[in-house]
Amino acid sequence: MFKHEKLLMHPVGVERANPAYAALLQEQLGGGNGELKAAMQYISQSFRVKDAKIKDLFLDIAAEELSHMEMIAQTISLLNGHDVDASQVAAGEIQTHVQLGLNPGLINASGYSWTADYVTVTGDLCADILSNIASEQRAKVVYEYLYRQIDDKRVRETIDFLLNREEAHNQMFRDAFNSVQDTGSNHDFGTTKAAKMYFSLSNPGPNAFAGNEVSPPVFAQ
Repeated sequence: MFKHEKLLMHPVGVERANPAYAALLQEQLGGGNGELKAAMQYISQSFRVKDAKIKDLFLDIAAEELSHMEMIAQTISLLNGHDVDASQVAAGEIQTHVQLGLNPGLINASGYSWTADYVTVTGDLCADILSNIASEQRAKVVYEYLYRQIDDKRVRETIDFLLNREEAHNQMFRDAFNSVQDTGSNHDFGTTKAAKMYFSLSNPGPNAFAGNEVSPPVFAQ
């Protein structure tokens, strides 16, 4: 069961209309790393999760992503202003002005429709959680790019809030992964010699494939 609360999770607003930026922000409404994608992915993944805590986590974060979607849609609506005028959008989607009557649509910044192909579901908890961690990280990147391209303080406040919530979700999924990382597709894998060998293929020597021990690169902690 889902319940709509009229109060937004965080207040939204704009200092001035900006249809060109509204077109950019559509990416986080109907794009491949946007809020609708995240909500549908986590809800879909939850259907077969048997761990009650992780199932609740997926559904709680999914519900929050729907609230983020509402925040983004309202911000886009405010940025679009009050008159259809496709000439205000120099590049990107113009469907808002020629098809939707300024209503935020389930499209990305280029005008392509949202698709369930964005959603990753494998039925394997480890794989799905790792996919969610990656999804949250990519969403953060898109929000960071969007943040750099607007000087509207109110819009920046909204993006800053959403960025921080994506980071919170990222950490929650990481904690969940740590609790199940020896199950499913991770169970009994990485135990043979083949799982521990490193091939230096960037500069292979004559014995690169002879099974000789090669040390992998060491990255600073």
